[in-house]
Amino acid sequence: MFDLEDGLRIPIIGAPMAGGPSTPELVAAVSSAGGLGFLAAGYKTVDAVRREVDAVRALTSAPFGLNLFVPGRPLADRAAVEAYRARLQPLAEHWQVSLPEVVDFDDDAFDAKVGLAVELAVPVVSFTFGLPPRDVVDRLHDAGSAVVATVSDVDEACSAAGVGVDAIGLQGVDAGGHRATLDPGAEPDPRSTRDLVEAARSAIELPIIAAGGIATAADVAAALAAGATAVQIGTALLDADEAGTKPAHRAALHDARFTDTVVTRAFSGRPARGLVNDFITDFDAHAVAAYPQVHLLTSGLRAAAGAAGDPHGLALWAGTGYRSARSAPAGEIVRDLWSETREFSWTSVI
Repeated sequence: MFDLEDGLRIPIIGAPMAGGPSTPELVAAVSSAGGLGFLAAGYKTVDAVRREVDAVRALTSAPFGLNLFVPGRPLADRAAVEAYRARLQPLAEHWQVSLPEVVDFDDDAFDAKVGLAVELAVPVVSFTFGLPPRDVVDRLHDAGSAVVATVSDVDEACSAAGVGVDAIGLQGVDAGGHRATLDPGAEPDPRSTRDLVEAARSAIELPIIAAGGIATAADVAAALAAGATAVQIGTALLDADEAGTKPAHRAALHDARFTDTVVTRAFSGRPARGLVNDFITDFDAHAVAAYPQVHLLTSGLRAAAGAAGDPHGLALWAGTGYRSARSAPAGEIVRDLWSETREFSWTSVI
């Protein structure tokens, strides 16, 4: 079984970024550089995930990971989601997109994807949006996979330790994209990544992967000094050569018109941090805590905006350190970040 504490030459993990950025090429590049790349299984068919795992293995012999979304509860407030759908309708007409009907439940083929991870003996399997059942953890262990639970506060980390996972991915407030709250309606813990790691370090004995706002050598050093075993970067890889990030999203990371990030439910119904654009401005106040229902409603709108190159209709997921994203090979980004961290004055973060 892959050892997250001793198995990495570079303690930097490439975040699983669903929706396109985490390509097999990006994953392989991060792993080949000595870190750990992660595929994102979310929003994909089982066959597509199989092809991507095969593609990574064709590109590198290094270990890598696969992230799965844990399904939540059935829809509780259909009327609220229907009202949000009606509010989106004028935008759908603008983009000539048909909004889907509201669904009560969608499990993202969870059981089949778990079965695939077991069959393919993926070295590391992580879970987001919920904790894997204990029997799933046991099956993955039997297949030789290390298991990671992604959480957003210390109580959730303690709960994750109780189901037998091997490590905890802990997201601070500065994280780009979705926060991994176990309860989709909960407001995420407002503490920084470093503060969360310090608090969790005294509560659990498992290795901690620090995520959220990790953009510079100072950020990496601070997280490791706080007790993290490794750090996870996502936004820092969005403009990497191998990333599947949409061109309009890449450009927005460096565009002076985009000056801030905010946590919003407008695109998916779950709290997620992205660059403030017109979609957030228009719909954030009306969004409802209903995932994946809101995600499914807006997916066609986002796809149309992406095809048109319109950043104001996209979910421009980004952490607070988004200005540090650079265009370069992913392996170079990882190696440079670690090299700069090793040269960093650790006394300044202790």
